[in-house]
Amino acid sequence: MILNYILSNVSYEKVVGEINKDIKGIDFDSRNIKEDFIFVAITGFKVDGHDFINTAIKNGARTIIVEKDVKVDDEITLVKVADSRVALAEVSSAFYEYPTKDLNMIGITGTNGKTSISYIIDSILKEVKHKTGIVGTLGVVIDEKNIKTNNTTPESLHLQNFFEQMRDENVDDCIMEVSSHSISLNRVDMIDFNIGIFTNLSEDHLDFHNTLEEYMNEKTKLFYKTSDVNIINNEDKYGKALIKKLEKDRDIKLLTYGIDSGDIRACQIEQSVNGIKYNMITPKGNININLPLPGKFNLYNALAAAACALHMNISLDLIKKGLEGLKGVKGRFELVELDKDFDIIIDFAHSPDGFENVLNTVKQFAKSRIITVFGCGGDRDKNKRPQMGKIASKYSDICLVTSDNSRSEKTEDIIEDIVVGIDNHTCEYFKIPDRRDAIKKAIQIAKSDDIIMLLGKGHETYQIIDGKTYDFDEVEIIKEIIN
Repeated sequence: MILNYILSNVSYEKVVGEINKDIKGIDFDSRNIKEDFIFVAITGFKVDGHDFINTAIKNGARTIIVEKDVKVDDEITLVKVADSRVALAEVSSAFYEYPTKDLNMIGITGTNGKTSISYIIDSILKEVKHKTGIVGTLGVVIDEKNIKTNNTTPESLHLQNFFEQMRDENVDDCIMEVSSHSISLNRVDMIDFNIGIFTNLSEDHLDFHNTLEEYMNEKTKLFYKTSDVNIINNEDKYGKALIKKLEKDRDIKLLTYGIDSGDIRACQIEQSVNGIKYNMITPKGNININLPLPGKFNLYNALAAAACALHMNISLDLIKKGLEGLKGVKGRFELVELDKDFDIIIDFAHSPDGFENVLNTVKQFAKSRIITVFGCGGDRDKNKRPQMGKIASKYSDICLVTSDNSRSEKTEDIIEDIVVGIDNHTCEYFKIPDRRDAIKKAIQIAKSDDIIMLLGKGHETYQIIDGKTYDFDEVEIIKEIIN
């Protein structure tokens, strides 16, 4: 592809050198550069891509995109831009010939529920024989093929490549988790979103965004990128404010959902450990649903997915089939299959609101004690650690406070931050830094009808301790300990 075409939508400050050259690839990692590639020098949090320009040129880059003043040889085309991250999205979408124009793009944002909603929508779309793609916390799925990724929302270059693969596989719909980080870091620039879904907002990622308002402002940007409809939780404080803002600012369809209010809502609710029965009320009629996922938080997720499907003109009968045919999502309220008289549930909850949702749900059907194993991530917002300790002790009989992904922090220091919030008058607790030992202890002390909750890791099959990554699959560890 000719460089001049790739640069056609780039807001560059200046270009020095030949622009009619052929480009064979793009990358922002100098180690991946090959002959006739574009190297995009990004100023990162830990390293600066501008320091690796010579390495990129040595590896074959003949075009360099920068946001700083640098000098290169005459045969190298130099493109100066205001923001290299913005430029990366612009050149990537052009290089892959704007693939999202050929996909029905569904973007989901919010603190909790993004992954579950993605897979619930996917289950419904399979009932109408749509080919689907998913981008999110569990990786990328392209028509049933799984690809592992490092971020909830990958970098713009990788996203555009995945979208091109989806288009080549004749995928109809791409369901995408849109993290606040990805919006801030321009990863979702140049994506043509058709549908936007807002789940909820609570304290999370404040190490990155500083305040809840800043966090919400980033998420709000998604709903100004959509072309067809915005679907908003009518019973979330921030969702209500977003609805008012969108009603004033945007002239596209708006759908709201909630248990007691909204365009799509629920009544006659019956909860159990096996799921929720309810009557779903919609503008197109009412229908009884037997959702095989427990907890009111999953009811909200199902209503959001149903709203999306209704906008896509999918019948209530097929929505019902999609909802009732759900097989669960890995690491989301996942009941581990055991031949024991107690249960173990794994969940990805790693924020105060997530803890409240999951543990409150378990409390409603627990026959005996709740034993909760959890930690908090290192190098992340420290303020939520005592909050999570407080919530865990509120709903649990025993807490085993341990490691999550401690990263560069000492696990023992994180544990001390957590236990400040634990009410030791209502909840017995143990400090066990090694997570495997904590799981083993929980299994050893479990009695008949107890429920062990393993919170924080969810689908993850690794731990990051002292900056190193180790294999850590909780399902396999549970089986090894029991055996």
